[in-house]
Amino acid sequence: MASEPDRKTVRVTIFNQTYSLGATGDEDEVQALAHTVDELMTGVAQGAGNIDAQRIAVLACMHLADKLRTMERELSSLKERVDHKTRELTILLDQAID
Repeated sequence: MASEPDRKTVRVTIFNQTYSLGATGDEDEVQALAHTVDELMTGVAQGAGNIDAQRIAVLACMHLADKLRTMERELSSLKERVDHKTRELTILLDQAID
């Protein structure tokens, strides 16, 4: 039976709220991610004026979702380019072997 990874609790502060998060990975990475979210929410709050924390969180999530979608498209494009180059190189290698 596979053992469950070591799970630890990491305390982070995001937008002046403290959260206890369960993490199986690097605690420093969890802290860094929380810091990124905190900075994003703070930036949204500064730019959006007087809106509540829930709306700020939604706007921050929309920003992250947009960033994720952009990166997924870039990754897909890179994969297509690699596949295309792989086919080209395979053809060239086949020609060189013959």
